Amino acid sequence: MVLDKPLTNGQLELMKMFSHELSEEDLLKLRRTLAAFFADRASDAMDELWETKSWSDDTMDEWLTDWTDQQML
Repeated sequence: MVLDKPLTNGQLELMKMFSHELSEEDLLKLRRTLAAFFADRASDAMDELWETKSWSDDTMDEWLTDWTDQQML
């Protein structure tokens, strides 16, 4: 396999940390941990958007209403 670009620092670190075989149970735990990490990052990014854009629950209700109205057309 030929890489189009070099590995990222995160990829290199993971390769160093896991240079040995993991059990299926540990692999599943690792996947869940990584999923939780990226979910937290996404949630933080959304919180920042809500803050900087001054979004509120009313904003979400308006979007839902607009989307629902569009689906009815």
